[in-house]
Amino acid sequence: MRLRIYEVDVPIHDTRHPDRHGVHVFTGVADSPATALRRAHEVYDAALAAHTAGLEIPGKQPDSWGARGLRPGWQLEWPAAKASLWNDPVSWTVRNDFAL
Repeated sequence: MRLRIYEVDVPIHDTRHPDRHGVHVFTGVADSPATALRRAHEVYDAALAAHTAGLEIPGKQPDSWGARGLRPGWQLEWPAAKASLWNDPVSWTVRNDFAL
């Protein structure tokens, strides 16, 4: 299986200041855009749960996905999330030595 690095862009807004918005970006290895979206959502949910419980946010997972830069008070708009191949200027978009 040939895995590629994907980028998942999730619109985000500040629940206290509606005029403040942006994009939260996740990157990691996946076999499809659907898998990339699923993994991004899973690692975000794990990071949010850890933060809410007062625990350290988990680091990168063995499949390269992770969540950093959690912003309390900001809401991610998952239905509007988009996944695509990561456009790396150094062309490191394929990882052949990775096995699930």
